[in-house]
Amino acid sequence: MKTKILKLLREKEGYLSGQEICGQLAVSRTAVWKAIGQLKEEGYVIEAVQNKGYYLVSAPDLVTKEEISSRLKTAWAGHPTVFLPKTDSTNNEAKRLAEAGASHGTLVVAEFQEAGKGRRGRSWTSQSGTGIWMTILLKPKFPPSQASMLTLVAAMAVADGIEAVTGLAAGIKWPNDIVLAGKKVCGILTEMSAEPDYINHVVVGIGINVNIREFPEELRERATSLILEQGKPVSRAAVIAAVWKAFEKYYDSFIKTADLSFLREEYGARLLNKGEVVCVLDPKGSWEGIAGGIDENGRLLVETEKQVRTVDSGEVSVRGVYGYV
Repeated sequence: MKTKILKLLREKEGYLSGQEICGQLAVSRTAVWKAIGQLKEEGYVIEAVQNKGYYLVSAPDLVTKEEISSRLKTAWAGHPTVFLPKTDSTNNEAKRLAEAGASHGTLVVAEFQEAGKGRRGRSWTSQSGTGIWMTILLKPKFPPSQASMLTLVAAMAVADGIEAVTGLAAGIKWPNDIVLAGKKVCGILTEMSAEPDYINHVVVGIGINVNIREFPEELRERATSLILEQGKPVSRAAVIAAVWKAFEKYYDSFIKTADLSFLREEYGARLLNKGEVVCVLDPKGSWEGIAGGIDENGRLLVETEKQVRTVDSGEVSVRGVYGYV
C-alpha cells in the first residue's frame, strides 16, 4: 500500500485527499493514516492539512522497493523490484532468483554489496547509502551469441538516465564505462547462463557512484560521482527509475532485430573514444589505431594505417593512449 500511496502523491499536483486515496485503493481511512505514518517514520515529509489532504514535500534518499516502484514508469523493467539491505552481489542474487523461477524484468537493488564484481573478476566498491547497486534479470529469446550487445544497450540507458535526472552530459568509454568529466562514474557487468543454442537467463549488473563525496587516493584520478560533478545530492531512486525507463525503450527495439543497427548513431554520439588514438590490449599483441563508431554487433571500429579492424569487447580491452578515456 505504501508504494501505491507514494505513487499517487507523486502524480498529484497539490494536495491529495484521504477520500481520493481510499477510493482509488479501496481501503479505509485508518489504513491510509497508518501507511502515511509509516512513511513519515521512514523519513518522508508529508504535509497533512484538514479538508485538503496530503502533500509530499520531500523524500529521503532511499532505494527501497516502495521508493523505486512508486517512481517507475515502465511496463516490465523493474517489475517486480527486490530490495536487499545487504547482499554479496546483486548479480549473484539475480542469478539465484533466476534459478528459483523469477520472471523477466525482475530488478534486484541492494543498499550494500559485500562482494561487488566488476569486469574480468575485479572487485567493485559498494559503499552503503551512497551508490546504486542493481541488477536486472532478463530471459531473452535470441541466440547466446547476441547477448553481449546488451551491455551496450545498458550503457546507453545509464547515460540517458543520468542526463535525464542531473542534466550532466554522460559519455561512454567503449564498451560500457559511463564517464563524466573524464572519470568513470558507472560500471556494467553482464553475465549469462546458456546452452549452445538457448539462453536460460542474462543478468545485467549496474553500479553507479551517486552521492560518494570522496574516493580512495588510488581511484581519485579515474573515478567520480554524480554529487561531485553536479555539486548537490542526487536522488538515487530517481536515477534508477530513469535508467530502466530508457533501458526498456532500447531493449524493446533491440529484440526486434537482435543487433545494434538502431543504436549506432546515438551510441556513436556518446562515444568518447571516437576519433581518438586508442591502444587495443590484445593478448596476441597490443596495437594502436583511431577509434571510430561501432558496427551493428557492437564491435568497436578501429582504423589503422592499413585497414579498419573490428574489436570485440569479450576478447580485448581498449585504453586511451593519452589518459583513461
